[in-house]
Amino acid sequence: MIQLYGYWRSTAAYRVRIALALKNVPYQNHSVHLIKDGGEQHSEAYQQLNPHQLVPTLVEDGMAISQSMAIIEYLDDKFPDYRLIFGTPQQRAQMRAMALAIACDIHPLNNLRVLQYLKNSLGQEQLKVDEWYHHWIHQGFNAIEKQLKQSAGKYCFGDEVSIADVFLIPQVYNATRFNVNIHQYPNIIRVHDNCLKLEEFQNAAPENQPDAVH
Repeated sequence: MIQLYGYWRSTAAYRVRIALALKNVPYQNHSVHLIKDGGEQHSEAYQQLNPHQLVPTLVEDGMAISQSMAIIEYLDDKFPDYRLIFGTPQQRAQMRAMALAIACDIHPLNNLRVLQYLKNSLGQEQLKVDEWYHHWIHQGFNAIEKQLKQSAGKYCFGDEVSIADVFLIPQVYNATRFNVNIHQYPNIIRVHDNCLKLEEFQNAAPENQPDAVH
């Protein structure tokens, strides 16, 4: 059985949980607490699986795969009955591009280790850290909102869930968690609300995970 090492509030782990749910692939969850004892991702045992000390990590048949994009593309290849990357070569490239805009241009600037570095190592007050977070969310969401005007139906690309939706919904969750006002992004909100009507997205949500703290 697939083993997934993640954390309930991890945006990247959330993406993988959605993909696994959509593909109806069973897996065993292993919680890696990103705060407790300085962060369990820094332990020697976990570094054997993922030297980058990040989540998620997917393990199958003794092979460990890190990075949510690589994991989801692996799942798409292995379980092709429900494709998250589909259509013409141009359409597939556009889906990947939107997912990568979130994974590479928005999320890394607002990841836990970056926010901790700003506050703890650079001595920035919380207000400045929040301003940093909000700035990069708005810059990224402004661009995605414009793209969705051209591509979206019920979901990011037409009326079928794609890898773009799998990446967008966790980023919206994260933005809302940090009190970003997203009401100026009606297309993002519409896609988000449509996705959350699906049981698979609901089951993958952070608050529904076994390691969630309420």
